[in-house]
Amino acid sequence: MEQKKFCHFCGNSLTRKHTEGRQRPYCNHCSRPIYENPVPATCLVVVNPSNEILLVKRSVEPQKGQWCLPGGFMELGESPSHGALRELKEETGLTGQIKSLLGVSSSASMQYHSILMIGYLITSFKGRPEAGDDADAIGWFAFDRLPPVAFSSHQDFIYGHFGQ
Repeated sequence: MEQKKFCHFCGNSLTRKHTEGRQRPYCNHCSRPIYENPVPATCLVVVNPSNEILLVKRSVEPQKGQWCLPGGFMELGESPSHGALRELKEETGLTGQIKSLLGVSSSASMQYHSILMIGYLITSFKGRPEAGDDADAIGWFAFDRLPPVAFSSHQDFIYGHFGQ
């Protein structure tokens, strides 16, 4: 994974310094550590009246061509629930209502180091499902006939909801 090289406040080169109990990027010009935090993302377990799960086939890396839950990264100024519903609309064309929080997990990422994933359940939605942003295809799948799901955090939310 690539390391940060420049301070995002002043643009000067960063060093590494032991501060606040760990090695961190540090800007000697600003005299402050540069904190690195997980990137927040959301995903949705969308369940239809037939108890099928909505999955999207990824059109981008990582895991291009694999199936996953609809979801994606939160934007600045956006709550997790609003980010999740925005991603649902962008990737599937559906508008939905969050029924419950399924959980929060973190996972390693080659690109972002660490992702904080927030999972929601949706059982009430409107619209006609169509593959949109970051999706080549979209489909409803019975729990016992799921294709391989690309991300372990998505698998955890699916299996957590369906009690496996």
